[in-house]
Amino acid sequence: MSRQWWIKQALAVGMLAGGVAVAGVAPAWADARVEAAVRTVEADQPTDETAAAKAAAAEASRNWVLRLAKSSMPVEIRTSAWNALRSARGDEAIAEWLAPGGGFDAAKQRIRDARVRNRLFCERVVRTHPVEFSPETRAAAERALKGTAADQAAFVKTGYAEAQKRDRAVREADTKHKLEVAAKDRDFVSSVAGHDPGEQVRVAAQWAVRPGAMDADVVEFFGYGWMTGATLDAEAFRTRIAEAETLRHAALSRLLEDAVAAEKAVKGSSDAAKARAEAERAWQAVSGHAEAARKAWLAEREAAMAQAENWKNIAKAAKASADELWKNIGRSADENERNWSQEQAEASESAAFWQNMFDKAQAGEKRAKG
Repeated sequence: MSRQWWIKQALAVGMLAGGVAVAGVAPAWADARVEAAVRTVEADQPTDETAAAKAAAAEASRNWVLRLAKSSMPVEIRTSAWNALRSARGDEAIAEWLAPGGGFDAAKQRIRDARVRNRLFCERVVRTHPVEFSPETRAAAERALKGTAADQAAFVKTGYAEAQKRDRAVREADTKHKLEVAAKDRDFVSSVAGHDPGEQVRVAAQWAVRPGAMDADVVEFFGYGWMTGATLDAEAFRTRIAEAETLRHAALSRLLEDAVAAEKAVKGSSDAAKARAEAERAWQAVSGHAEAARKAWLAEREAAMAQAENWKNIAKAAKASADELWKNIGRSADENERNWSQEQAEASESAAFWQNMFDKAQAGEKRAKG
């Protein structure tokens, strides 16, 4: 496989998604502060339904930022999220972080910096290239990570390709442990190329069985290409939902402010019918937004479910095969299934929140009608 092709692919797809192998670790103070904030919200629960809707939205926004802070997103996003959570300004700081041009967008902008992208590429290589298959490449990536930004840039520019060449040369010279590619293995990769739920896995598989491809290309697909594609697909998924849900929470806050203000304006209005109509339209905007968000999360749940089932089947195939070729992907398949199952569960939780917000908005419409 073309080393420079892999570099460009990984940098392009992973530019915002990151590739941090270890999930974010919460600072010692973080959970205590968040728990205290939640207790405060619970203690101050308003009695009227409009204020209750705002409180529920504010709590959900805080929980969303907490989810990002504890995620495997790039450290730039996780650190920024923790800073918003520990702010003494509470919900105001959370709202600013979620708003367009706020902390989340600023963190994404930092990820676009070439130095950050180079670091993320090195981290991804360490995560996806097992030492048993790619010892030179893995070691070179680890050295780059311990070095300077210039070291990481050099690894991306030439070091990765050079290390991969050394690994391939060693594999080709080791006739005793040479991995054989059977027709069934090539056929399997061809099936992956056409039907895998992950776009980047399909791309990697297509490269491995392209016209003129050799057995070494199929071997490298099993050795690191499959896992690299899978990692890029997971990163793209997490980035997509992070960006979309952050925008949805920011918009929800604005729409609720409008709806609550419109409902309050009904009292004492000189034109009650007009004021009620405006309040009804405002709550309809909230319900429409919530319903669209719920449907989006249901679609993401289906995507995560498909991935989880796919990796479950891959894990079974790897365990049933005595072929050495399957060992490397077998090591990762179970973890991938667990990660996608977690994404599925979290998508269900998010869909439930938006259903609840839709119900509150529907109640607001009924109140506005009188």
